[in-house]
Amino acid sequence: MVQLKTDTSIEAMRAAGRVVAQILTAAREAAAIGVTLRELDEVARGVLREAGAGSPFLGYRPHFAPVPFPAVICASVNDAIVHGIPTDYRLRDGDLVSIDAGATLDGWAGDSAISFTVGRARPADTRLIDTAYAALDAGIAAATVGNRIGDIAHAIGTVCRTAGYGIPEGFGGHGVGREMHEDPGVPNEGRPGRGMPLRHGMVLAIEPMLIAGGVDTYRADLDGWTLRSTDGSRAAHAEHTVAITDDGPRILTAL
Repeated sequence: MVQLKTDTSIEAMRAAGRVVAQILTAAREAAAIGVTLRELDEVARGVLREAGAGSPFLGYRPHFAPVPFPAVICASVNDAIVHGIPTDYRLRDGDLVSIDAGATLDGWAGDSAISFTVGRARPADTRLIDTAYAALDAGIAAATVGNRIGDIAHAIGTVCRTAGYGIPEGFGGHGVGREMHEDPGVPNEGRPGRGMPLRHGMVLAIEPMLIAGGVDTYRADLDGWTLRSTDGSRAAHAEHTVAITDDGPRILTAL
């Protein structure tokens, strides 16, 4: 069931979203050649502590997971699409990194993700990342009262497919509120004019995920969490939590 948020609740979610933005900014600034993914997770934990916020990621265990998630960020590198567990892997020159972060504050959640390269960027990676953000922007622009979920999905999918990239089958965005994952689901590909109507007070995580090789398939890593492209090509992920309002879409996870 979709829970519509009041304007007051949206303001509270904006506070949680700002913490998420601070996490992502701090993690990106800390990411350098030789830094471990676990160290980036420690940076994120420090931001949460300073803000007096909690993590919706830490201890999260959906039905498919063999163990609860052990960190406060997902750190996915190169061919890892999403859900990467921060490990002692040290970042290398040219790595493509996606960081997904969440925060809970005063009972409300925020969720956002960024992708970037460490050191010297490959032109193909820059194009992939730029397209992920373009798809996110297109999805947000379609998140208006009177449109439907399918309009968001179509906007995202059109940008990704036009660029020749794959879209991980079965993965997409979701509602956000008291919980990190709520109804409705927000696919990354679909038909315009279809699906649930968008109403003032809906809050959605819009999150394109792109696979450079053009395949839509993925495989689960041995850790049971990390999803990797089946062809070994690189992936990018971009996400914002967005409120649907009568005045247009409002990004809640910006600084």
